[in-house]
Amino acid sequence: MRAEFVRRTQQCLAALLSVSLVACGGGGGGGGGSGTPTPPPTQTISVSDAARFLTQATYGPTDADISAVQSSGYSGWITQQLSASQSSAQSWMDAQLVTLRAANPKAQLGQSQFDQIYWQQAATGSDQLRERMKLALSEIFVVSWQFSNVDSRGMGTYWDLLGNNAFGNFRTLLEQVTLNPQMGHYLTYLGSQKENLTTGQHPDENYAREVMQLMTIGLWQLNFDGTQKLDATGAPIPTYTHDDIAGLAKVFTGISYYSPNPTNSTFFGGSKDANAEVTPMIFYDQYHSTSEKDFLGVVIPASTTASTAADLKVALDTLFNHPNVGPFIAKQLIQRFVTSNPSPAYVGRVASVFNNNGSGVRGDLGAVVKAVLTDTEARDASVATSATFGKLREPVIRLGNWMRSFGAVSQSGQWGMSSTSAETQLAQSPLNAPSVFNFWRPGYVPPNSKLGAAGLVAPEMQVVDEVSTAGYLNTIQSAIISGIGSASGVTGGDIKSAYANEIPLASTPASLIARLNTLLFSGQMSTGLQQSLTTAVSAIPIPGSTATSAQITAAETQRVQLAIFLCMASGEYLAQK
Repeated sequence: MRAEFVRRTQQCLAALLSVSLVACGGGGGGGGGSGTPTPPPTQTISVSDAARFLTQATYGPTDADISAVQSSGYSGWITQQLSASQSSAQSWMDAQLVTLRAANPKAQLGQSQFDQIYWQQAATGSDQLRERMKLALSEIFVVSWQFSNVDSRGMGTYWDLLGNNAFGNFRTLLEQVTLNPQMGHYLTYLGSQKENLTTGQHPDENYAREVMQLMTIGLWQLNFDGTQKLDATGAPIPTYTHDDIAGLAKVFTGISYYSPNPTNSTFFGGSKDANAEVTPMIFYDQYHSTSEKDFLGVVIPASTTASTAADLKVALDTLFNHPNVGPFIAKQLIQRFVTSNPSPAYVGRVASVFNNNGSGVRGDLGAVVKAVLTDTEARDASVATSATFGKLREPVIRLGNWMRSFGAVSQSGQWGMSSTSAETQLAQSPLNAPSVFNFWRPGYVPPNSKLGAAGLVAPEMQVVDEVSTAGYLNTIQSAIISGIGSASGVTGGDIKSAYANEIPLASTPASLIARLNTLLFSGQMSTGLQQSLTTAVSAIPIPGSTATSAQITAAETQRVQLAIFLCMASGEYLAQK
């Protein structure tokens, strides 16, 4: 069966893989000024519109979620999601460690246990908006398994931290990220000490630089709508200098491992508490700089008495209240959920909500993500018809879409996944970016492309090349046919779909393709692609009445699997609109 599937796939794939690079970009569409967001008027939500909304807000639409959106409306569904509880990755990993050590007392957790709970939550979690927000935040506040000093259990805690703060206040998120030991490891300021001119010792500058460049204010001063401010010569204006980095770095000295009884030894990791990797770092004033700290126009005067906590509050308040933060974060969240190239007006409307949620609160991330998803530019179906609107779907979201929309389940109950970062797989895996710059930069432009010529960006295209393209196709084909992941005692992939809702439609290709159009394309599949799929699916004959039920089911299953693969390999699918 698999050989026949591959043969027919090869015959049909070439015609389905053409995709306009511009269509993977994303352009402005919605109008309006930079005031408060202007959601579309109340209206009956079609199945296709609900599916399109869920494509942006979840790992993939399901029949139940489509009905929920139609019943509650966009805002109502988001309100329900904001209060939905999340499963704890750390709790899952702790439970796995108990199981592992029952067989081997020396067993240790690793990335695979985190990957298991990530995919379980992505595929089955009822808090889908939180799961997507965690992924988006993890691509801004990057820590990575690729840095050997991070702790496995601590990475689970970091994932929970992002979830706990996904709809909270940005200022709280910023502080909790700053005090998280995995961020301390990753950006090497855990244990950073005050300057010593005699020995030539200087505070570590990594976090001071990256918290500005990547997590809060960016490299260039911004207008309210996210466009760059320009000087008299037309050049962009930097937001900070190296002197600002050096001044801010002094603030992050004297921060190290939690201990119930902190000493000089525990600062350096001695007598390490069992929960030091999953508990916020604490302050060791004896190692904190007391010299003047000058950054971003703020001066913390020199003092004879160190106060790490007080200095940190000034620094984080300064970053949080910088005028760049609203448009900087607004644009990146829009890119993660909706479109790579939002209009300045769209960015401005979301930034206004970051600055004031309507009740005088700055940094309300729940209000911000609601503004992102309900803005006219996100919801107006006519905007989606623009050739320059949309984004390239993230590879992990494509796989999550397959799992979720087709009801994939773990045969073992363990969700036996491992990293998918390799180019020969998905070229992306959660918390596994190759650098602090994530898998892709927000402003990435594919070289020598139509996107570049059109002045557009396509961040996710940074991981696209010949190898990663083939890797995705091979990975998703194998998942569709045989499942994905592995587990002891399970034949083939651990995570599989029985296609219970699709196989009954296989004898009528038009009905099958209509369903895939809803789940994978939000009703936007072109007539040409529908005709190509119908031809490909119809070429697989369904045996007559003399065949056994097993033979008939096998042919129907083959039709379904081929149709899903060709859909998910097509350019129309890869370009989320």
